[in-house]
Amino acid sequence: MREVWDGAEAEGRSKSLEDLVRSEDAPAYKGFCAAYPAQLLRMQRALGASQRAFERSTRRSVQQALRGALRNVLAETCPPGDYVRGYLDRELDDVEGWLEQDRVTAVGRGLNVGLALGAAAGTLLLALPLLAGRPALHLLGVTLGCGDGWGLLGAFTAGGMGAFGAVLSVLGRLRLSVGELARRQTTGPGSGAAAGRQLARRMRHEGVYRVFVGWILAVAVYFVLSGGIVPVVEVPVTTAEICGTGNAAGTEFWGFWCAIGFVAGFNERWAFGILRREGSAAASKGRGAVTPAAPPQARDESR
Repeated sequence: MREVWDGAEAEGRSKSLEDLVRSEDAPAYKGFCAAYPAQLLRMQRALGASQRAFERSTRRSVQQALRGALRNVLAETCPPGDYVRGYLDRELDDVEGWLEQDRVTAVGRGLNVGLALGAAAGTLLLALPLLAGRPALHLLGVTLGCGDGWGLLGAFTAGGMGAFGAVLSVLGRLRLSVGELARRQTTGPGSGAAAGRQLARRMRHEGVYRVFVGWILAVAVYFVLSGGIVPVVEVPVTTAEICGTGNAAGTEFWGFWCAIGFVAGFNERWAFGILRREGSAAASKGRGAVTPAAPPQARDESR
C-alpha cells in the first residue's frame, strides 16, 4: 500500500547496460557500442530513468524491453545498417513513452493524495472548533453571545466550503492537463532526473497547499462581506437578525455563506498557478504590449 501511494523506492544497486547483456554476447556488445553510439546513449538514459520510476512495473517493463532489444540486435549476423537503427529507435520511443506515462502517474497520484489530505485537514479544522470551541472558550472565561457564535460558525463554514471548492477547481483544470503538468515538473536543468517518488511528494505538498489557499480565501471573503467593507454584495440575513428571530433564518444564513465560501475557494487559481498559462503573457505582448527601447548608451554597449 505504501508503494501505491508513495511510489517504489529507488533501486539500491544501479544497473548498467552491460548487466543486461549475456556473457556470450559480450564481444558483440563492444561492436554495438561502436556502431550505434546515439542509440547506446538513449538506452543508458532510459535504463537510468527506469531505476527511479514511480511504479515497479514500469521498471520491469523498461528493463525487459531493453534486454530484449539488445539480445535481438546482438544476435544479428548482418552488418550494421539503418534498419537496425530504425528498429532501436522505435523500441526506444516506446520505452521513453512508458517512462513519460510513469511520470504522469506520479504527478497525478501525488496531487490527488495531497488534495485528499488537504480536504481531510479542512474538515477537521471545521469540526474541531464547532465541537470543542465553545467549551474551550468557557474554560478561559470567555462567553460568546448569540451573534458572536453565529459569526464564528459562518466563518468556519465558509472556510470548509472554500477548501472543497479549491479541490474541485484543481481537479477540473487537471482532468486533461496532467501530462502538461508532468512536463512542467521535469523541465529545466536537473529536473528530468527527478525520481517518481520525488515528483509525487512535490505534488502532494502542492495539493495540500491549494486546499489551504481555498480555505484562507473563503474566510477572507467572509469577513470582508460580513463586515460590510464591500457593500455591493447584500448579505441576505445577519447574525443580529438570526438572534432576533429565534434562529428562524438560520437556513438562509448557511446557504448563503456556503455558496460564497465555495465560490471563493474555487478561485484559488488567483494564487501562483500550478498550471501557468505561459502563452498568455506572450499573446498579450503580441496584441499590443510595447517593449521600451533601450537607452542609447545601452545600445552602444551591446554593439
